[in-house]
Amino acid sequence: MALLSFFREGQVYEVLLTTRSNVTPVGAVREGHVLKFRLFEGESYHDLLRDRHASIQVSNSAALIVSLALNDFSGIEVENAGPYRWIKSLPGLYGTAACTEGSWKDAIGESKVLNCTFFPEGEIEGRLPPIPFSRADCLLVEMAVDFTRIRLARGRERERLLKKFTENFRLYTRLGGNEMVAKRMASELGLPEEFEEVQ
Repeated sequence: MALLSFFREGQVYEVLLTTRSNVTPVGAVREGHVLKFRLFEGESYHDLLRDRHASIQVSNSAALIVSLALNDFSGIEVENAGPYRWIKSLPGLYGTAACTEGSWKDAIGESKVLNCTFFPEGEIEGRLPPIPFSRADCLLVEMAVDFTRIRLARGRERERLLKKFTENFRLYTRLGGNEMVAKRMASELGLPEEFEEVQ
């Protein structure tokens, strides 16, 4: 499949996973003709335990990826095609996911995970807007990862992640980043408003 050839083997790509009732970003790695990803417990996790049908799509909008990570679905329209669902207008792949339950342990604690292998069966037509590559967008995705972890972390680990988020947010604003989703995360973490004005 043509789209799969754009995934370089071994690299982690932030893609959008659509299951029966949810859309969420996941980090996917190509291995030959399949994509592998890990999914922490949540709605998509439980969807894939019940139904293996899924789609994986790509977007060059960091704001969209981060908004979906924070369960803000206002910027998308989902289409149904038989047992599959996907986001309208985004290119991607549809197929089935074979998943096994496991656990993941890190500084925050131990979590249940699904280790999944996605087998593409067809391509989803779509077109991406010509958004130039932005350093600020890279930071936005990193901030979103830390933001979700901060909400679960305690003690020193929470302090470490909050410091990292704050440093990245300062750099994000210096690089011209001004997405509302970034300001929303900063506000929820109680960062001073003046960070939003730093250029």
